[in-house]
Amino acid sequence: MNELTRWLRDQPSLIGTPPPLDLSDLPADPHDLFDRWIRAAADAGIPEVRAATLATADAAGRPDARTLILKGVSADGWEFAGPRSSAKGRQLADNPAAALNFWWQPVMRAVRVRGTVHEAAPAESAADIAGSPAGALLEPGEWALWRLVPERIEFWQGSPDRRHARIVFTRDGDDWTREV
Repeated sequence: MNELTRWLRDQPSLIGTPPPLDLSDLPADPHDLFDRWIRAAADAGIPEVRAATLATADAAGRPDARTLILKGVSADGWEFAGPRSSAKGRQLADNPAAALNFWWQPVMRAVRVRGTVHEAAPAESAADIAGSPAGALLEPGEWALWRLVPERIEFWQGSPDRRHARIVFTRDGDDWTREV
């Protein structure tokens, strides 16, 4: 084992403090649970609670990931944006599937979202960039607002005793099934 590997294995993990989690009091809709969790993370003082890792794959199936800011969540999807000509934009054009991952370390919570991605209407993309200083640097029509339509949403809460809680919602038509 090399020195870096040894050092990495010596670093502490799961050092946050998870809030109470009542598995008997879960909403039927995962969006409602996400609303609870992201607001709780913000109330706990976690900076950048909207920051998430977006994973995509190119046309050859090679994965890629980057951090971005979640713009919104609704029944239409989980919104994020960027230039169409970016690696993210090209990958989504070739392979419109993605995953989002939120990690709020101080409260030992993570949320994983996986599904298909659709570009919003041009007027919605234009409205998203309007008024932003970045908008002045882009060619008209270069900015895109995308929506990840989830097929699976997993809520994970760590525990110091390693008895982690997993709540998985899977889309079933217009409804959700939940597994705890």
